[in-house]
Amino acid sequence: MIPINKKELTSIQILEAALRLFKNYGIEKTSLAMIAKEVGITKPSIYYHFSSKEELIEHSFNHILRNYKFSDFFHVNELNKENFGEKLYQFGLDFLPTTEDDNYELIKVLNEFTLLSNRNNNFKQRLVSVQFEFINGFRNILLKGIDEGVIKVSNVDNYAQLLALVIDNIARSIMIGFNIDYKEVWKETVNSLLKEEEKI
Repeated sequence: MIPINKKELTSIQILEAALRLFKNYGIEKTSLAMIAKEVGITKPSIYYHFSSKEELIEHSFNHILRNYKFSDFFHVNELNKENFGEKLYQFGLDFLPTTEDDNYELIKVLNEFTLLSNRNNNFKQRLVSVQFEFINGFRNILLKGIDEGVIKVSNVDNYAQLLALVIDNIARSIMIGFNIDYKEVWKETVNSLLKEEEKI
């Protein structure tokens, strides 16, 4: 592990404090003074690390996206003929923000950046690339399922998009407190891909 110096450590503390406050108060309502107080430094000290609130927001966005990769939640290499449906179902449940866990916090902050993306083309492009990463990840899962002989669908691209849309919308529904039986919805989605004898 590469040791980090005091400046880098403080920068990380500022980023993490900013993300906590963005989650609780929103990006617009979070001030640099609030972030400085959270870290235990003066507001002018922030400018030693970030030239403006906009730069801090940009770095916060990049920081959070490093922890939001398809492969962190859906492990294609763990799927095989015997476990395909169950594993895919479980990966989806583990991804969904069901409690105040790290993923809940992650998705809550990402929703803040989604709101900003209407006015910030860089955020919009990055979020679109994350969506494509999820679509491509699901595409690889479906191709593996076809190789294993457990998937009944042939239009892989459409079903990869369907999986990405369903999991994203279930996550958003949970975040806003929309009470649905998300486990059953995800199970039906997974089962719609599988051959009859492979259904869970």
